[in-house]
Amino acid sequence: MWLAAAAPSLARRLLFLGPPPPPLLLLLLSRSSRRRRRLHSLGLAAMPEKRPFERLPADVCPINYSLCLKPDLLDFTFEGKLEASAQVRQATNQIVMNCADIDIITASYVPEGDEVPRPGIEPRLLSVKARSPNHWTARESPTDCVFRCFDNRKQFSDNFEIHATGFNYQNEDEKVTLSFPSTLQPGTGTLKIDFVGELNDKMKGFYRSKYTTPSGEVRYAAVTQFEATDARRAFPCWDEPAIKATFDISLVVPKDRVALSNMNVIDRKPYPDDENVVEVKFARTPVMSTYLVAFVVGEYDFVETRSKDGVCVRVYTPVGKAEQGKFALEVAAKTLPFYKDYFNVPYPLPKIDLIAIADFAAGAMENWGLVTYRETALLIDPKNSCSSSRQWVALVVGHELAHQWFGNLVTMEWWTHLWLNEGFASWIEYLCVDHCFPEYDIWTQFVSADYTRAQELDALDNSHPIEVSVGHPSEVDEIFDAISYSKGASVIRMLHDYIGDKDFKKGMNMYLTKFQQKNAATEDLWESLENASGKPIAAVMNTWTKQMGFPLIYVEAEQIEDDRLLRLSQRKFCASGPYVGEDCPQWMVPITISTSEDSSHAKMKILMDKPEMNVVLKDVRPDQWVKLNLGTVGFYRTQYSSAMLESLLPGIRDLSLPPVDRLGLQNDLFSLARAGIISTVEVLKVMEAFVNEPNYTVWSDLSCNLGILSTLLSHTDFYEEIQEFVKDVFSPIGERLGWDPKPGEGHLDALLRGLVLGKLGKAGHKATLEEARRRFKDHVEGKQILSADLRSPVYLTVLKHGDGTTLDIMLKLHKQADMQEEKNRIERVLGATLSPELIQKVLTFALSEEVRPQDTVSVIGGVAGGSKHGRKAAWKFIKDNWEELYNRYQGGFLISRLIKLSVEGFAVDKMAGEVKAFFESHPAPSAERTIQQCCENILLNAAWLKRDAESIHQYLLQRKASPPTA
Repeated sequence: MWLAAAAPSLARRLLFLGPPPPPLLLLLLSRSSRRRRRLHSLGLAAMPEKRPFERLPADVCPINYSLCLKPDLLDFTFEGKLEASAQVRQATNQIVMNCADIDIITASYVPEGDEVPRPGIEPRLLSVKARSPNHWTARESPTDCVFRCFDNRKQFSDNFEIHATGFNYQNEDEKVTLSFPSTLQPGTGTLKIDFVGELNDKMKGFYRSKYTTPSGEVRYAAVTQFEATDARRAFPCWDEPAIKATFDISLVVPKDRVALSNMNVIDRKPYPDDENVVEVKFARTPVMSTYLVAFVVGEYDFVETRSKDGVCVRVYTPVGKAEQGKFALEVAAKTLPFYKDYFNVPYPLPKIDLIAIADFAAGAMENWGLVTYRETALLIDPKNSCSSSRQWVALVVGHELAHQWFGNLVTMEWWTHLWLNEGFASWIEYLCVDHCFPEYDIWTQFVSADYTRAQELDALDNSHPIEVSVGHPSEVDEIFDAISYSKGASVIRMLHDYIGDKDFKKGMNMYLTKFQQKNAATEDLWESLENASGKPIAAVMNTWTKQMGFPLIYVEAEQIEDDRLLRLSQRKFCASGPYVGEDCPQWMVPITISTSEDSSHAKMKILMDKPEMNVVLKDVRPDQWVKLNLGTVGFYRTQYSSAMLESLLPGIRDLSLPPVDRLGLQNDLFSLARAGIISTVEVLKVMEAFVNEPNYTVWSDLSCNLGILSTLLSHTDFYEEIQEFVKDVFSPIGERLGWDPKPGEGHLDALLRGLVLGKLGKAGHKATLEEARRRFKDHVEGKQILSADLRSPVYLTVLKHGDGTTLDIMLKLHKQADMQEEKNRIERVLGATLSPELIQKVLTFALSEEVRPQDTVSVIGGVAGGSKHGRKAAWKFIKDNWEELYNRYQGGFLISRLIKLSVEGFAVDKMAGEVKAFFESHPAPSAERTIQQCCENILLNAAWLKRDAESIHQYLLQRKASPPTA
């Protein structure tokens, strides 16, 4: 699954400058201890105890599900019939399954062969409540409920049909126990269940998705989202990833609707009871997990092609928008053969469908053979889509199709190993896009988008290991986060570099071949890669997946004749300052070392498997710099001695350091300042050295860090001074780029122009503001339509410095937009408005029918990130509307994202207590860890502000008095 794109990361990373003198070190340690005491005093240092949970018993398991569903797109209900071929492994008189928001009407078991039990019992309902005609519910209260029945013997044909005598719903655990009057003997049989359910509006399970037809009529599609534990909302099942089976799916649907499922259609025939309805049958699936089952009923157009391996590829779009599916079709058709060749394992299904869903919580979902996407993650309008949207679509398609092998063909044994699915797919999506679009320079972007994002989160005391024990279903959604995805991808990238591509591919083939159509754990992957490479993979990687955090590598150098001696040591990095614990975790760290003689290749590679070690680099002149972590591949921070750092800094200005290393150096310095290890003023001085920087991703990371600092300083009375600094840093590159593309420019130039103009416009750069207003006016009047790449920066600029009329025009553009990408583009910048009255108008708009449910989060988050007043207003809005918001997003990752975007920018100690107190009285179980992390970040922001605000202010005033020369 691909999580929807969040706002730019709100925090960043970490690296030392040199060993501080003992008094300063003691001060830092003291500060770090005080911060941790503050966390403990607020109760933020430990997660709440986990709820007790047991996995399903293993006495009965499915072999095949024969499932027929009939959705009602007007009443938003569905009827279902399940005949599951099952294996009774040991004698039992009950079957325990997963079931949530499903009402079972009847259930029975028919044994096969000679396993004839005593005569069964036919149920008679003692107490039920009618919801509507033909719709019965067994649950009369939120607590557990049991059907009770009378004895009544009955026999059918050659086999006995044993009718369940009770359905015991354990609603908190999302289970149902079917009780039988006689013992089910070991052997095979058929479990028959008739049931009904609701097409809910929660974007999980079997749910309804609202769309508008080309004629303007509002209609609904019936769609699915089952990962992690929501197949149980569509049909009673053994809803655990290790309990695999085959599926024969049939859908009874209106004849004018498209019906899709994981496999190809094998029969479509009129339904006996209604001439307007047809029954669509799909081919049997391979053995697969329940969370990968999918079905869609709605109105769609499609474009199709065949991959060079003969697989039928289709992209389904809203009616009338087939043209917008062509880019994703092209990417998918290239991607399938790429993965087939990389894994040396063919794609096992005859077709792959990619479909755009209007209401969709995640970015996309890898259902085997039927991948579902948000419209913005799949559809590209050749004239109206921006460059970043094309890149995002390419990455998301690459991610989901990788899952067809890694996750679908071979599946994690339990959610503890979720990172195996998501971390691997989040890494290889970049490998795939680099293959399809080398001009994207996508691996440099990986460092800013994933690597640094993961380190930001993993430096917190409230982080978690990559492998986290998962029990109760409420815990699963919480680990769909930057640790499972971005840290997982980062350590896979480090592992790939350590092993080498040849042995890595060999190991992957061994793993997929051995475990295809089965389940596997992390250790199984390590074993395959170890066998392929001969390296101690398990020993190395266990230090990265089984403990949280990452190391800070301290390095100092000494010239000895013609050689350079490096002294290395490692210690855990913490966002609150130097690690103060007694038993410091240790990692086995693959380290690369480069020099200015050849900045693009490693002079030495080592595995640091101890707390300290010395390394001698032969033939390194005194005037040459030495750098660790070539390409910013190793998942660690580097602390250089003062002399080593001084020798590296000129490489930023003269560009002799490669772009990804310039990015890493700046990013590390910024994170050290956040942790209180160096002064923020020192980082601001380094940022000024980027005056000649040409690389988009380096600027993107620099922009993000300056945005974090701006948010922090919005709590002071010298916010305008930091905006002057931003204008000084970005003006030169803005003047070089201009507003209009030049001949020979490409993808990255378009991204850079949008980034720089947006940064200058938001900061109030006079020339940029005037030009943005002029172009916006022409755009609105239809004189000169803005290019897609310029719309976000122009919209942001005019809103930030506009009035109520500007906001009204923007809301009108939103209403008129036919493309969801344009609607989202507008929604994300609405929060830039500064007037308290207009901020309230934007927040009210966020919950209106004009905004799709999944996009409300980005509107509110945009308000919180737009200004100090916006942050306070957004938090109050969330508290005032909590019941509605929680009802909409509970049990999913969107509730965590909403909380994170809305409160993490605060920088006052008491706000951490206020946030904690609110969620103690308004529990959000799936967001517990996120709440802990947000409160920790608020305290860290407050400490940073107290520590550095005055020195930053003085530095900015000095710059103003005597501006630096270029």
